[in-house]
Amino acid sequence: MRRHRRAKIVATVGPSSASPEMLKRLFLAGVDTFRLNFSHGTHDDHARVHRAIRELEAEVGRPIGILQDLQGPKIRVGTIRDGKITVTAGETVRFVPAGTEGDRDAIPLPHPEIFAAIAPGHHLLIDDGRVRLAVTGLGDDVIEAKVVTGGVISNRKGVNLPGTVLDLSPLTAKDRVDLAFGLDLGVDWVAMSFVQKPGDLLEARGLIGERAGLMAKIEKPAALERIEDIIRLSDAIMVARGDLGVEIPHEEVPGRQKELVRACRLAVKPVIVATQMLDSMVAAPTPTRAEASDVATAIYDGADAVMLSAESASGSYPLEAVEMMDRIIHSTEQHKLYRSIIEASDPGEEQTAPHAVAAAAADLAEVIHATAIVAFTSSGTTAARIARKRPAVSVLAITPDQAVSRRLCLLWGAHSVLSEDIHTYEESVERACAFAQREEFARPGDTMVVVAGIPFAQAGTTNNLRVVQISRS
Repeated sequence: MRRHRRAKIVATVGPSSASPEMLKRLFLAGVDTFRLNFSHGTHDDHARVHRAIRELEAEVGRPIGILQDLQGPKIRVGTIRDGKITVTAGETVRFVPAGTEGDRDAIPLPHPEIFAAIAPGHHLLIDDGRVRLAVTGLGDDVIEAKVVTGGVISNRKGVNLPGTVLDLSPLTAKDRVDLAFGLDLGVDWVAMSFVQKPGDLLEARGLIGERAGLMAKIEKPAALERIEDIIRLSDAIMVARGDLGVEIPHEEVPGRQKELVRACRLAVKPVIVATQMLDSMVAAPTPTRAEASDVATAIYDGADAVMLSAESASGSYPLEAVEMMDRIIHSTEQHKLYRSIIEASDPGEEQTAPHAVAAAAADLAEVIHATAIVAFTSSGTTAARIARKRPAVSVLAITPDQAVSRRLCLLWGAHSVLSEDIHTYEESVERACAFAQREEFARPGDTMVVVAGIPFAQAGTTNNLRVVQISRS
């Protein structure tokens, strides 16, 4: 079950992929982590999928990651008379906090936090930016706005506010119920939507504790302004280009993506690039050339994982989408320019002993033409430090913690296996050689670099590396 690529694939589960049979086919085609989108489906639906994935995991004998994606607050217009109104560029409309028969002079916007935070010059984007308005004035419970780009405003359409920081918790009442349910199920990652500032993560961290990894979805311009602190407080980052691409100019999205991938690599945190990667495959068996290039760009950037959304959740070709993404990643990583591009984007090492040991292991493995780097890791940190270098050599991560082995399914280049604790040098060598051969990373006579922390089974103590040759006898 070894993957012959480094970047990982995340696939969203939905009506097209929820059956145990399809989940197995998708895993065999290349999925490393499955995403449960709690914006859709019932708890019973998600419980069935979770159970099927864990049964599949036991059947194939490989860890499989499960990501719970919380819905977060949804800002929408209210009910409009006749269901919709058409606005034209240059006209002025008004938004009010309440009402059920809205028209252009009183469009319901039932979110008091918007009226408390918005200011003249701020923008409102409705229906993914199809209708754009600029705030020109404020009154008592009234927002006046000039239409910049006209179009149709209909009932319950979403609203984005790129320049407005709202005093709004990213955890709604629904999210808290969903989070408790997901943690009881045993999800490996929890993704938070609508993160605007570092403090938004503290409440979730208090609720989650160590039961799952905390992932911040970057989809608000305000988050970009405090990104280093947000990354520091998170266990992983998702570049959620859907809402982010609505709220910042389209031409800025590629550069922001590169910045985020680099920042996460520097911080030793996994990063997923998501949204519309193979979007045309929702309805077609092949992607556009531009979409294939988009996936490849994320791989050249050094992303840990790329994600399928509607393509695998509700599309007509979920299996083909996973197979296509797998082929694009593999082809990109084999391209003659890949290594030079990845090495050119190396963010450098932190000047600490654990980072230096991990970097040395990656460099040494390449110099001596080792077939693998074997990392003994109790928390996943040792493997992450090695992966930060994006080595040309495969990384076999051995951990005694099942939860860690599943979270490593998001980490670039890491092939995780579950093993009992080790206690001595001799035991580490024997275990490394045995697992490397069992997992088809090495054969008798091959040379490997083994990295561990002394004392063993203590998190954060990456301080030892050695060169090992597998005995031919």
